Amino acid sequence: MELVLEPDIYAPSVDEKGNYIDKTPVFHLIKKGLMCPCGSRKDKLYETSAKFSVHIKSKSHQKWLSNLNANKVNYYVENEKLMETIKNQRIIIAKLEKDVSNKMLTIDYLTQQLNHNKPILKTVPTGNLLDFD
Repeated sequence: MELVLEPDIYAPSVDEKGNYIDKTPVFHLIKKGLMCPCGSRKDKLYETSAKFSVHIKSKSHQKWLSNLNANKVNYYVENEKLMETIKNQRIIIAKLEKDVSNKMLTIDYLTQQLNHNKPILKTVPTGNLLDFD
C-alpha cells in the first residue's frame, strides 16, 4: 500500500500589526505543490514559486486577503466556538467508547455463561400424532 500525499494548503503570514500578508513559501520543501484557499481556482495546484507569486497578485486573491483582515475578530470568535464543539465531541466520543466497551464486556460475559451452562438436550419419545383412536 502506498502513502497518498496531498498538496499543502497556503496560509498567509501575519505581520507585526496582526494583519494577514502574503509571503511566498519555500517551494523546494513542498513535495506535492500548494493549493490556495482563496477560492479563485479551487482545482489549481501551484508547483513553482513563480506561478504562486503571480497568483497572489491577482484581484481575487487580494480580495480574499482583504476579507481575512476585515473579519479577524469574527474568525477568532468562530475559532473559539469550534474549539468548544471539538471539546464537547471528544467528551461524547469518550462516553460512547466507554458504553461500547461495557456492552462488549457484557456480551462476552453472557456468551461465556451461555456456553458454560449449556443444557443437555434430552430426547423425548413421541408417538404417532396422526393416529387418534
